Amino acid sequence: MEMDIAKLEFDFMGTSVICRSGSPLILADLKKVSVSKARAIIVLAADENADQQSDARALRVVLSLTGVKEGLRGHVVVEMCDLDNEPLVKLVGGELIETVVAHDVIGRLMIQCALQPGLAQIWEDILGFENAEFYIKRWPQLDGMSFGEVLVSFPDAVPCGVKVASKSGKIVINPDNNYIIREGDEILVIAEDDDTYSPAPLPVMHMGVPPNIPSPPKFPEKILFCGWRRDIHDMIKVLEAFLAPGSELWMFNEVPEKERERKLTDGGLILSGLRNIRLVHKEGNAVIRRHLESLPLETFDSILILADESVEDSVVHSDSRSLATLLLIRDIQSKRLPSKEVKSPRRFAGFSHRSWIREMQHASDKSIIISEILDSRTRNLVSVSKISDYILSNELVSMALAMVAEDKQINRVLEELFAEQGNEMCIRSAEYYLYEQEELSFYDIMVRARGREEIVIGYRLAHTDQAIINPSSKSEVRRWSLDDVFVVICKGK
Repeated sequence: MEMDIAKLEFDFMGTSVICRSGSPLILADLKKVSVSKARAIIVLAADENADQQSDARALRVVLSLTGVKEGLRGHVVVEMCDLDNEPLVKLVGGELIETVVAHDVIGRLMIQCALQPGLAQIWEDILGFENAEFYIKRWPQLDGMSFGEVLVSFPDAVPCGVKVASKSGKIVINPDNNYIIREGDEILVIAEDDDTYSPAPLPVMHMGVPPNIPSPPKFPEKILFCGWRRDIHDMIKVLEAFLAPGSELWMFNEVPEKERERKLTDGGLILSGLRNIRLVHKEGNAVIRRHLESLPLETFDSILILADESVEDSVVHSDSRSLATLLLIRDIQSKRLPSKEVKSPRRFAGFSHRSWIREMQHASDKSIIISEILDSRTRNLVSVSKISDYILSNELVSMALAMVAEDKQINRVLEELFAEQGNEMCIRSAEYYLYEQEELSFYDIMVRARGREEIVIGYRLAHTDQAIINPSSKSEVRRWSLDDVFVVICKGK
């Protein structure tokens, strides 16, 4: 353990990492790490392939922890594999337990990112501790103010919700503008750190009259899943909630069709109950070009390349397979798409202009591909070519676990933002908030967005790849373009 940790190339900033070996099922071993005095305890999923084995072990560890005579001072964060096992662990551990269902989080995140291009990078920023993340704090000086006023009271943070004292500490994300902050209420914000922000006097606003453009209607979509995940039934349920009626979900993998229906039904999916999506089954190997060419790859709105269940125990093998599938799909798409429709040359500015990469980048303008990556080293291969978005699943789950270990309340926030109901993170066109070349401050745009019951938390300028979350100089007036986009928290439709 110590040798592996020594190889990590980052600054521990004074934190000591102390390793101990033993079994969490043996109370004498738990005493070696003073488990009763820990501020937080993280129970990681085991390496076993089967969800049941890993979750059964997690349940035994939770039982062992609740048996510590001295009691536990901190909360326990449990990484689980199967959503169906979550209630049992919570039943055993009670209020001490916070669960993060790894597969479920990544499945939902992949779907959100497939429907909202560019969202993957924003979630990576928010879940990581290097940029902006969620914090909850009490500010007595804000009592009596409306949430609309609180929204523009922090120069170095973006308020997103309120922990309501009168509702037993329930966190309300994106509350009504007229909600009055009362004694005991705490403010949920996105900020760089818990000590980098504080309220300031209300800024001068130049709001003007915003454009009156209705929210975009939902159209039927055509989506392809390459590969088979153990929680694919849960992903289909999420898609059913998100997509418009008449949508199609094509499933392409090596699992025989009859067996698929059995697995989906065993997972709790009622196939006859699907109203918005129609399932189309295709059998084949996603790394064989001939099999992929039998699919209408140029017609899909989004393609999700899943870390296939058959190879998920080997990180390198799984990523190699995902990468091969990605390159094959993009190459087939680029051969089928007419070159005269090509646009957005900026997408590959500064990168290799070899024709094969350029053709694939043209294809990426037409359909979104989200690749599930397990090894952070694969990220460089995917990101440099600019032909796919990616979800770095292991790293994102680790970030979520660390965030909940730091503050268990944040789990409620993540659960709502990942769920198919409630509020969600979205990317919106600038045309909903401003006119071409209009000069406004970020505060002005935040206030305009409240008319649409949205909270703007950041933006991405045209011709740039990186979104800026919780920007500094929110009062500074600047000229905006309709090609800019804004990152918002909005009520799910």
